[in-house]
Amino acid sequence: MYLGIDIGGTKTLIALFSRRGFILRKVKFRTAQGSKTFLDNLSEHLNAFKKYKVRSIAVAIPGLVQKNYTVKFGNRDWKNIDIFSSIKEVFDCPIYFENDANLGALYEGYRLPGRTVFLTFSTGIGGGIVEKNHILPESSEFEPGHWIYEYNDKTLEWEDIAAASALENVYHVDYATDLRKKVQLEEIAKRVYLGLPDVIKKCHPDTIILGGPMGKVFRLYVKYLPSDLGVKLKRPKRPTESVIYGCYIYAKQKERE
Repeated sequence: MYLGIDIGGTKTLIALFSRRGFILRKVKFRTAQGSKTFLDNLSEHLNAFKKYKVRSIAVAIPGLVQKNYTVKFGNRDWKNIDIFSSIKEVFDCPIYFENDANLGALYEGYRLPGRTVFLTFSTGIGGGIVEKNHILPESSEFEPGHWIYEYNDKTLEWEDIAAASALENVYHVDYATDLRKKVQLEEIAKRVYLGLPDVIKKCHPDTIILGGPMGKVFRLYVKYLPSDLGVKLKRPKRPTESVIYGCYIYAKQKERE
């Protein structure tokens, strides 16, 4: 069996996979604001999986990891957080870390022809690039959410314009996926479109998958996006679980290396 841990800015998901990729058990809990509280919560929930024979573990991080320490953790001011030791105390098996958007890309782009860019519109905007079922090296430097654009007479990062959290703030709703009116969907399409030409120019993808919470309403707003982008725009197979399934694929791939 394999364990996937998807640590998000809002929630953390732990899932136990069978060797064939079926989820046998999963638990979700809120990602605490403080790193110490988060690590305590993580250890507590991991203990519930201790009785299972886990071959390897893949951990999705919303940022960067070096030498098993997080050096950048999404929008949180967490530095040098030793997540590795908290997991190693519970499981004596290989543990692999990777950026969450890269793992989402790995799952959503798996077995697709050509090059795939996966964009996740969630707390922020993350991105991953895959080709031939593997994460490309340039994906480690791909941070489209921090690209700068002019919108409504303001200079903002793309994620402050088009992420699900940004839309929730603009429309004063709990969930961006509740935005279903035509005028709202047209606005979403405008905000999402801002960065797409640059994604195409920089990455030369054959397919762009628009994921995260906004992937759940992809079919509603895609009709308002320009049709002349020259790439395929697709809805994710699992809008809210792309990353955790990417953890499974990544763990399997690392095992074969």
